[in-house]
Amino acid sequence: MASITHPAAPRKTRHTMLKDHDRRMFALSDDNALMKQINATHAPDGREVDVKPILQIIGDVFRRATPSLVGVLNGTQEHVDTEDKTVPALDFDDILEALAFLIYKISCELSCKCSGGGDAHATTMALLNTLTSFSWDSKVVLTLAAFAVNYGEFWLVAQLFSRNPLAKSVAFLKQLPNIVEYSSSLKAQFEALNKLIKAMMDVATCMVEFTELPSQFISDDTPAVKAVTSHLPAATYWTIRSIVACSTQIASLIGLRLENTTALTTEAWELSSLAHKVKNIHEHLKSQLALCYQHIEEKRHLEYFYTLVRLFETLHLDNFKILKALLHPKEELVIGSSKKKVNIELLQRKHVLLLISDLDIPHDEIIILGHLYQDQTQYEVVWLPVVDRLSPHADKEKVKKFEELQSMMPWYSVIDPWTIEPAVIKYIKEVWRFNKRSILVSLDPQGRVTSINALHMMWIWGTGAIPFSIEKEEELWKSEIWGLALILINIGIDPKVTESMAKGDIVCLYGGEDIDWIRKFTKSAKEVATEANITLDLLYVGKSNAKERVQKTNSIIDKEKLSRFWADLTYIWFFWTRLESMLYSKMHIGKTVENDPVMEEVMTMLSFDGSEKGWALVVRGGEEIIARSNGEIALKTMEAFENWKDDAENIGFVPAYKEYLQKLHTPQHCNRLILPGITGEIPERIVCAECHRPMEKYFMYRCCTD
Repeated sequence: MASITHPAAPRKTRHTMLKDHDRRMFALSDDNALMKQINATHAPDGREVDVKPILQIIGDVFRRATPSLVGVLNGTQEHVDTEDKTVPALDFDDILEALAFLIYKISCELSCKCSGGGDAHATTMALLNTLTSFSWDSKVVLTLAAFAVNYGEFWLVAQLFSRNPLAKSVAFLKQLPNIVEYSSSLKAQFEALNKLIKAMMDVATCMVEFTELPSQFISDDTPAVKAVTSHLPAATYWTIRSIVACSTQIASLIGLRLENTTALTTEAWELSSLAHKVKNIHEHLKSQLALCYQHIEEKRHLEYFYTLVRLFETLHLDNFKILKALLHPKEELVIGSSKKKVNIELLQRKHVLLLISDLDIPHDEIIILGHLYQDQTQYEVVWLPVVDRLSPHADKEKVKKFEELQSMMPWYSVIDPWTIEPAVIKYIKEVWRFNKRSILVSLDPQGRVTSINALHMMWIWGTGAIPFSIEKEEELWKSEIWGLALILINIGIDPKVTESMAKGDIVCLYGGEDIDWIRKFTKSAKEVATEANITLDLLYVGKSNAKERVQKTNSIIDKEKLSRFWADLTYIWFFWTRLESMLYSKMHIGKTVENDPVMEEVMTMLSFDGSEKGWALVVRGGEEIIARSNGEIALKTMEAFENWKDDAENIGFVPAYKEYLQKLHTPQHCNRLILPGITGEIPERIVCAECHRPMEKYFMYRCCTD
């Protein structure tokens, strides 16, 4: 095969794609003068042409016709794909019938004007004038269709000439066999041609996508729309200009001779330069189109959000529309570990509790809620986890965590939390004020929200709080007084305490994590019980949010037989969570420590938990008097039993104990109340339960793996 040299100044031939005038035009930027010429050809008559199906067929032509350089060019063309995989059965005969002659006319114009290496700019402008009444995207697609006809016919012959007599005769008349002969010389040219065709198709696809943007979600004055619109004339010009260049290249292959191939290197460079320019146009259009899609998504989400707002403001016969909008577009849920799919119609006209959490929901919460759920038939629970939609759905660790949590739950859950509508998440966060901590939204059988967080009521009263309305909450508090029944007995987690209270024994709850104080206090309390001849039930209830440390303390208490304790740490979690819930519930109904004694006692208990020291609460079964204090005063009181021993015999153990506590009490104190941040539930002003002065507010950021 003859080798090809690369002279410094290639000899001009009739096959040269661009003349000097064309190169000067190509070097011009899209300045005002050129834009004025392009815009002067544009006079759309308002007709709408659905060019998307035409573009699909054009893409199919290019895909099947694109030469394999190890195939046609080396004379070993691979098997031609004859299966119709891409072109759908499109019903647009009327469209093609109306445009067929125009496409034929443009294809003839491309063949004629590009055969002699004419003025590419003039040819481009002539085509724009021919298409003056069409939109910018239609101009590009129709010109691409005309080129695809010529390009497809060319490669159809090239692919079949070696085994089809008719194709061989046509190829001979066009002298196409020389393509095989000069395969080495043509490799760079066809590679550049293929890159330019891909770039043109990318631009055309972007332009067609732009015309399909839904007008109800995006307007012409949107910045991204303006940016694309202003760029369409230049994109149209350079795409059609590139089509002219490609047509010129295909025409130059007819009757190819060895002496003409020396110009092909320059021609390949021209194609590559055009491909670079058109690719830049595509990148710009694509980036602006992405901004358009982002704008549309935001508008859609906002419309969905306001649809939810309107749904919850509207009265319904049942809850189906509400559940459908919130849960899953396919109206399906799964049941716990069984993964059995069910339709949300099963929840129709039922009381539904939406458990909303992230994937860090405490296992204790699931366990306790599971116990309460299994003992009733009055409501259904649906887990709606809030996950980071930006995180990869393929994140195996997060998917695994979701499935593990789902398997722990006996109730319903969404199938895939990553498919929950963003507008639903927005509603959950903005209207229901979800922020990290789990909430339990209560929906009555008509879909009305009776509580945006029924968890507090659920922890305090269980199913007795249904329908979890504020009226029910106020009613339940009217029958409650501060005592061990409210603190512990009502939840039934420690039968021994219930038994002790029934017998009239003394019960002492204590907590903290100072093991030295625990040793001293339990030793002294036992000695006092012996001397006072009372039965004392000592119970260690630990500390909130300190599982590992409490576990260690439990081990020491057990080993040294200091007192009773809860081996199941879920009980300790539930004990402190209920106290927190009592505080939030009281706040919810507008109570303060100044006007509500139960709230005062709850805050005192929580402040004990917030300190580094121990604390103790003493009560006798059948009596309403409760004595509680911090660990230092409690220990001193036990150690000074001789000083109030007579009072214990005269007025009773707990009253005497309480009186002596008050004698030791001093005005000096430093109480801390640590509350988990729940948006909208903590008031700006909280007063000290001991002195009723406003407490200072500090922000504490906590990360505890314990």
